Amino acid sequence: MPVAIITGSCGLIGSEAAFFFASKGFEIIGIDNNFRRYFFGEDACTDWNKKRLESKIKNYTHHNTDIRSLEQIEKIFAYYEKNVQLVIHCAAQPSHDWAAKEPFTDFSVNAVGTLNLLEMTRKHSPDAVFIFTSTNKVYGDTPNQLPLIESETRWEISTNHRFFSDGIDESMSIDTSTHSLFGASKAAADLLVQEYGHYFGMKTVCFRGGCLTGPSSSGAQLHGFLSYLVKCAIQDIPYQIFGYNGKQVRDNIHSYDLVNAFWHFYRAPRSGEVYNMGGGRLSNCSMLEAISICEHQTQKPLSYRYMDASRKGDHIWWISDLRKFRSHFPSWELTYSVEKIIAEIFEGQRNRLD
Repeated sequence: MPVAIITGSCGLIGSEAAFFFASKGFEIIGIDNNFRRYFFGEDACTDWNKKRLESKIKNYTHHNTDIRSLEQIEKIFAYYEKNVQLVIHCAAQPSHDWAAKEPFTDFSVNAVGTLNLLEMTRKHSPDAVFIFTSTNKVYGDTPNQLPLIESETRWEISTNHRFFSDGIDESMSIDTSTHSLFGASKAAADLLVQEYGHYFGMKTVCFRGGCLTGPSSSGAQLHGFLSYLVKCAIQDIPYQIFGYNGKQVRDNIHSYDLVNAFWHFYRAPRSGEVYNMGGGRLSNCSMLEAISICEHQTQKPLSYRYMDASRKGDHIWWISDLRKFRSHFPSWELTYSVEKIIAEIFEGQRNRLD
């Protein structure tokens, strides 16, 4: 049986990947030490998802392992090396606000942890496909230099700007911009993943995600935009908006659509590839628009506070241009709109509260 090693297996994308690839006949080796609870507190604990994986996936084995420990990671890779066909690396410190609190922790998890996984894949399973969940934050605040127009509910790119009218593509520079320390540590990991593809010929790919979301997200204030917003709507928690008049735009991709893109890449891999990946023009919204959708779901106003100070390195407008990935994998398509995603998150969170 082919083996897929998945880091961050109890998180949003890791758990979606575990279920998806188990259904394709893979034995799933999950690596997750619930560090998300350390980052964001008890509300972000992923133990509930670990129990779900262990109860519902027959061929799932969990390792409560820190990806920063090369010795422990090597033991796992050495044990399964003959059968490992796929490594999906989702474990990360994912918040640019949190990174400034503990830069060494952020960099060691995001950059050193990724190096450990790449090197162990090269040493023990060099023919495996290596998929990395990167981030659009590797571009820093360069997207904010685009000609943007403010409307009643959102920022949008000028109709006179022909280069990024379909969204931001992979040609945008990641240099000479403010990234946040999180963006810098993820950029280091992103470049390592590319280099192991280009230099060693390994089958590696970086998916530079917009907002990755879905009902399995353990949303917290500092990470998991839609999931945390829904939690606020359900539990009457005041939501905090940071800057840009609440009109900053995010594209949102459901975890299933992203993992399905992983599957397409696995079946026809390339070396050192990079794709911007998000909801694109189909699935995007501003903060104010997302609040309006939540209010429609609950039929009551959502309480929120506005702080007239944006987060350093944050984007005013981000929509991913998906044309490169679609040109390589024309049978892949998005299946979730923002409205459908939010409705599913509401259902999932209400079920967990019952």
